[in-house]
Amino acid sequence: MKNRSIYRCQSCGFTTPKWLGRCPDCGLWNVIVEEIVSEGARRGLRVVRERNQPHPISSVEIQEDKRVSTGIGEFDRVLGGGMVRGVSVLVGGDPGIGKSTLLLQAMGSHTRNGARVLYVSGEESIRQIRLRGERLGVLNDGLFVYSETSVEGILDTVRDIKPDAVVIDSIQTIYSETFESSPGSISQVREASLRLITSAKELEIPLFIVGHVTKDGTIAGPRVLEHMVDTVLYFEGDRGSPYRVLRAVKNRFGSVMEIGVFEMTEGGLREVLNPSEVFLQERPLGVSGSCVTSSLEGTRIILVEVQALVCPTIFGMPRRTVVGVDTNKVAIIVAVLEKKAGLQLANHDIFLKVAGGIRIDEPAIDLGILASVASNFLDRPVDPKAVIFGEVGLAGEVRAVTQAEPRVREAEKLGFSRCILPKDNLRGLKLSTSLNLTGVSTVREAMDVFF
Repeated sequence: MKNRSIYRCQSCGFTTPKWLGRCPDCGLWNVIVEEIVSEGARRGLRVVRERNQPHPISSVEIQEDKRVSTGIGEFDRVLGGGMVRGVSVLVGGDPGIGKSTLLLQAMGSHTRNGARVLYVSGEESIRQIRLRGERLGVLNDGLFVYSETSVEGILDTVRDIKPDAVVIDSIQTIYSETFESSPGSISQVREASLRLITSAKELEIPLFIVGHVTKDGTIAGPRVLEHMVDTVLYFEGDRGSPYRVLRAVKNRFGSVMEIGVFEMTEGGLREVLNPSEVFLQERPLGVSGSCVTSSLEGTRIILVEVQALVCPTIFGMPRRTVVGVDTNKVAIIVAVLEKKAGLQLANHDIFLKVAGGIRIDEPAIDLGILASVASNFLDRPVDPKAVIFGEVGLAGEVRAVTQAEPRVREAEKLGFSRCILPKDNLRGLKLSTSLNLTGVSTVREAMDVFF
């Protein structure tokens, strides 16, 4: 078995036979490092592939995958209803956000139904895991903890105890003995992930992989890692807030962009069954710049508060600081307000955020953003008992959005008395409600309704 030396970019995976200071593919400096690659490193994987034979699609037997609950409803929701046999799930998030707590708590709940789970940690000792498990109340003989970083050792243990689920925490600490590069490198992460995912599908065991994130919020390592797994989950949240959001950005077995909301407590993560009520519980009433809008996250309607602060700038270039929504979306809505409503915002700083630390990206929140910015600029509060939603076009029109009836029902359930929505949605509503429904078709018409 011969070894050869290659140079690989640790950001994008570009390979070159000699060292370069700057990666010609991604353009970053000082990210190319030397790696020793074995010529026979993939020989074991080729043997597995040779056992598979092509089949006519008409002869393939259809078997509906039975989902298994993890014991945590919000986690099951994001997964698409529970775990599927052989599914591979990548869980990413900032350090200390609660990824390990979530998975240990979920797997501990899963073992209460008689399941056997192997929890592999390359970062903590088994005593450290025991202390956290004791705090979370998940001590169970069905939960096996294992401190190992060799992928070959992990796979041997999986075949020995035959668990019902496996957790790898984290993939950046796992290495393959066939590569001489250090753990966390591009080749090690890709090779270890491929072998784990292949074995999980072969043995039909759900596999959960924890991945670190970079400064820009993406999972560290090659982007191909996200394409290899079946589901990609991001665990998000502000460290100053007790609330955490688990978001699905890829799911082959469920809805994409589904979210689960949790609250971090001393005893672990607690499910938040009514996120709208939580995000609105500290909302100030009767102040300018505050507006309640409706967002569709997966299959769930969530009411959130959008806050805006508009003040004259003291610099030559006005600032646009946005938290929780896309900055470009806010810039477009501000331009529409200037052109179609006559508000002179060009020489004003605009600060906008979504309260509660949640990030939303949906066309229906456009009208709520417009209302909050206009409200603070004019210093005139929007009706605190009103929910506002609708898409705003560049021509100043207010367009219809999807799922209007569930949005209205959610507003009524939380005690709101008024709903301002696109006029086309109002014509299509077929439900009876006690809310005062007001339809608008243009930005100018909406401004008259708001104030």
